Order: sequence, then structure tokens, then C-alpha cells
Amino acid sequence: MSNKSKVNREQWDSEHIQALRRHLGLTQRELSDRLGTRQQTISEWETGMYRPRGASTTLLYMIAEKAKFKYKASSHQEET
Repeated sequence: MSNKSKVNREQWDSEHIQALRRHLGLTQRELSDRLGTRQQTISEWETGMYRPRGASTTLLYMIAEKAKFKYKASSHQEET
């Protein structure tokens, strides 16, 4: 794994999580099933109440990489 990918794992915010989910064509429930978490957790991430951490961050990165989901880890959200 490159250093760049390790940096990107720390950058999951509400906009990027929702954009990834939509890119995959999944509901919150379907994404939560893939991650092994509750649908409420996905909702809390997407509203910005909480941010993913630990294994969830790694799984989000792996799913994004497999889906060829690209995003910029900095300031602005790109329209998807």
C-alpha cells in the first residue's frame, strides 16, 4: 500500500461517505451490511454526527478502491 492510500483512509467525512454510497448505488442499509455495522451508524456518518474510525475506515477505503471511487481528500466535494 502506498503512503497516499494510508493518508486517504483518514479523510472520510460525511460528504465522501454519502458520495461513495451513491457511487455504489447502495442504500444506507446495504452499505451497513457490507461494513458489518448498523444502518444508524451510516446515517450518523452521513449527517456528520460521527466519523468512521478504525476498521470501518479501512473497509471504506477498500470498498472505494475496489469500486474505483476517486475523491480528493481536501476541501471541496465534487458532484457525483
